[in-house]
Amino acid sequence: ILSGAIPADQGKMFLNGKPFQPENPLQARRAGVAMIYQELSLAPHLSVEDNIVLGMEPSRLGLVKGREVRKRALEALAEFEHPEIIPESKVKELSIAARQLVEIGRGLASGCQVLVLDEPTSSLTHKDIARLFQIIERLKSRGLAIVYISHFLEEVKQIADRFTVLRDGKVAGHGATAATSISELVQMMIGRQLEQLYPRSRRKRLSPVLEITGLAGGERLESATLVLHRGEVLGIAGLLGAGRTDLLRTIFGLEQVRRGELKVAAYLGPASPARRWQQGMGLLSEDRGGEGLALSLSVADNLTLSRLSGFGPPGLILPSRQKRASQKWIDELVIHARGPEQRAIELSGGNQQKVALARLLHHDVDILLLDEPTRGIDVASKAQIYQLIDKLVSEGDRPKAILLVSSYFPELLGICDRIAVMCRGRLSPARFALETNEHELMLEATGQVEAV
Repeated sequence: ILSGAIPADQGKMFLNGKPFQPENPLQARRAGVAMIYQELSLAPHLSVEDNIVLGMEPSRLGLVKGREVRKRALEALAEFEHPEIIPESKVKELSIAARQLVEIGRGLASGCQVLVLDEPTSSLTHKDIARLFQIIERLKSRGLAIVYISHFLEEVKQIADRFTVLRDGKVAGHGATAATSISELVQMMIGRQLEQLYPRSRRKRLSPVLEITGLAGGERLESATLVLHRGEVLGIAGLLGAGRTDLLRTIFGLEQVRRGELKVAAYLGPASPARRWQQGMGLLSEDRGGEGLALSLSVADNLTLSRLSGFGPPGLILPSRQKRASQKWIDELVIHARGPEQRAIELSGGNQQKVALARLLHHDVDILLLDEPTRGIDVASKAQIYQLIDKLVSEGDRPKAILLVSSYFPELLGICDRIAVMCRGRLSPARFALETNEHELMLEATGQVEAV
């Protein structure tokens, strides 16, 4: 609504004391409000400078003024001093962090007074986050108003002066950040205490279902050894680019095994993703939009596309049966959707993630490989996913086994039974979560101490 993408149903907005009701994003940008979405909206095939002035190209008699384009781009980029960002470079050649700065530069080039950042750090390294925070502080000192939307409460405490908490579309609290604790923020967001965020039922570690020894694969994975059991959550900590994602993709058959041994249940050696599905393994990708879901398809199609048997005679799918099966998971995982027919792209990030998880459950896999399962989703949805994970590994005679990658160390310590750390492609031995802490995990993830 603030960016002009969606019209307001009721209420009023004011910008610099004047009524503000943009009919589209271009109107909002011209009025001085720039929105940087979590899913970046750059044209990857165009250059950095072309992206910065896109939609606002300086022209004369219908011709774009190339010198003026470059001048505006250089003025916007001067704020960042990022070695990777060259005006002539194609955006597709840049890292995620650099692309995000190009988006911010685009907002600055439009002369924005209000900069809205939606989950800006969800895909950034710690170094890139520190650089972003420095830029935000400089922009604030110049008089820009920053709206910082995030579910990383430690970041909110660090960067924000004031906060407003939204829950179910309504304001649940607001105040000065310095005078409010993280546990108080969580209570406003989910309506219960922080200690209840990470449920831990009685778990019983059973037989091994995944064993790897000296595994290397993909571009970054150099050596990983672990044993995953039924009835446990084994966490993989580490920084972005350390090789954690390559580990999951190599196990699942999306990356080639270069060396090492791999055993899934009773099956030895590498296998294709299709074979892994048959062996009872499912992967939740960190790239929800690119790999995790077919966003243009319905919720029902996304939920069932890996297992269509039982929805009709051989070779046929009866929509009524597919919708019935999908509705079961919509109800069980509390997916907020109008129904099975709604397109996945229309759901919030948290509900999209629950659809992706529901597909693994619909397939009834025994081993779940979860890559950043709560990245970029609201705290209430995180709490529901934590409850689901706990339920999967603690209930029934054949509980699931979960291998979970996360950049958020409090999450790993809260829901995992054991944790291993990936640093520069090498995985440390797993230790019990109760025997370590955030500081130790960070030191090991950054290579400041050897694996214990």
